[in-house]
Amino acid sequence: MTPAPPSPRRRRRPVPAPDSRPATATLRSSRPETVAVRRPVARGPRFTRVGVWAALAAGPLALAVAVAVPRTTVAQAAPTPKAAAAQQAAVADPAGMAEMFVDLWLRADASMPDSPAAAAVRALVADADLPQRPRAEKQAPAASRVTAVRTSRTPVGWTVVVAAISEQSVEGAPLVRYFAVAGTGGKDGGALRVTGAPGEVAAPETAPAEEETFNQPVPSTGVLAGSLGEFVRAYLGGGQSAGVERYLSPGVRISAPSAAGYERVDVEDVAADSRGALADGAPADGARARVRLRVTGVDGAGVRWPLVYRLEVTARAGRWEISALDAATAAPPPTSPKSSPSASATVASPAPVVSGGAR
Repeated sequence: MTPAPPSPRRRRRPVPAPDSRPATATLRSSRPETVAVRRPVARGPRFTRVGVWAALAAGPLALAVAVAVPRTTVAQAAPTPKAAAAQQAAVADPAGMAEMFVDLWLRADASMPDSPAAAAVRALVADADLPQRPRAEKQAPAASRVTAVRTSRTPVGWTVVVAAISEQSVEGAPLVRYFAVAGTGGKDGGALRVTGAPGEVAAPETAPAEEETFNQPVPSTGVLAGSLGEFVRAYLGGGQSAGVERYLSPGVRISAPSAAGYERVDVEDVAADSRGALADGAPADGARARVRLRVTGVDGAGVRWPLVYRLEVTARAGRWEISALDAATAAPPPTSPKSSPSASATVASPAPVVSGGAR
């Protein structure tokens, strides 16, 4: 009996050593790893809620402030004088053209169409009719002076009344004649145009006389009449300004007429607008009055000139001083914005600036 062949050995597969890592590590390694990431969180709803609560909380406080604070009225600024002056200057004044046209028209003659006066009239108005004089009259009597006395405007043009004053004494002819000149243009500073020959019209009406305000006669022997007499004699005595200043209130300047030179000045009448100027004694300081002074000045040729002045007087230190003379008081220089209150308080508000001429 043969022995049985040996059975082949089975190879044993090596058993891997047990893993020393814990089971959690093995499980974590088999899953994808997650990492925390910061993302922006929307805060809009949160801010909205905060704003709503803040508005609700501030409502009563805002209402209390609105009631407590006084309202301020904002006034609209008035138009500046420069703008108003520019607006007035935009309209051309036709008075000068009307005066020139009347002067040339009175000198022109239709029988001499080639004369310089007729040519000048035709240059202004080509179809203007000219006055025609008899041939025996060689020279046309022209006005010595023409003056515009009234200007009126209409939506379609303007009319100027011109006074023609003649020095030639013609029997039956008036010394002053009035002519109305019609024309168009002048808006926005534009050109002016005369539309035709002038028309002779009546003298313009005068305004009704106002009630006399100087109804209190001042005694000729009183303090006021004496002061006014001394002042007017110095004022009309040939322009001695130094002699005039002693009768003026502080800060008042009056220019005396240098061409006057009257040899004698007599006070005819003094009247005031209040009884405060009638006192014979020293006046109370601060008293004021308006005065009308009538005088007669006699010049070197012996001509007597009746003159009327209207003044404002103020009492100071027991005497009357001249604080304003109508149409002859010089205005003080304008004060700058930086001037002190005391300096601006001494500035009076006298009448307009005019160097008074006596004749």
